[in-house]
Amino acid sequence: MTAKLDSFDMNILKRLTDDGRISWRDLADEIGLSLTPTLRRVRQLESEGYILGYAARLDEKRLIGSVEALISITLDRQTDEALTAFETSINNLREVTDCFQITGEFDYLLRVVVLDLDHYQPILTKLSQISVVSRINSSFVLKTVMRRVYSVP
Repeated sequence: MTAKLDSFDMNILKRLTDDGRISWRDLADEIGLSLTPTLRRVRQLESEGYILGYAARLDEKRLIGSVEALISITLDRQTDEALTAFETSINNLREVTDCFQITGEFDYLLRVVVLDLDHYQPILTKLSQISVVSRINSSFVLKTVMRRVYSVP
């Protein structure tokens, strides 16, 4: 398989994105290939890194909570040691679901999900105790307008 994906490959990716539990037989039928070439293509897409894995999408509200905050963090310095210290500390906070190093006014953007506002305060306290953090700015999500899992066009 070349670096350029053909229509069969794109259809496989789209269908697996829609339903990662589809049977191989149904996948083959839907994309118009027999079972063996379909499986060969899926394995090739996996080995080339187009398919990173398979996972279930979980209901965060039922499992964690419904309060979602986006937290902008500024560090007191941007040295390798400070970045590593911050990133190590963040990995220990279960409520942090996503952490992005960003450009612009802030150094990091965190997404945090908690049960309620009472459960947010301890997270804020933990963040403020990270030695390299100089500024924290929190914004609470009022409504998720759209959340997209990457899908093949």
